[in-house]
Amino acid sequence: MDDRLTLLTRQDCHLCAAAREAMARVAATAGVGWREIDVATDEELDREYGDRLPVILLDGKEHGYWRVEEARLLRDLAR
Repeated sequence: MDDRLTLLTRQDCHLCAAAREAMARVAATAGVGWREIDVATDEELDREYGDRLPVILLDGKEHGYWRVEEARLLRDLAR
């Protein structure tokens, strides 16, 4: 399965738990893989995205932040 989706998170992030559940639903519906990266493990990611977590990446590009827009993400995955 191809990991087209990435969820950038941080430990103890209350929005990240909801985003994680939404990403799992989207990935299952679309039949794609996804992965989660804690920005604390990567100084560059933390510097770039740390103030607006969670961040959703689609094919390595920012798709959104703070919440997963499931319908929009599914539509863009189908393109």
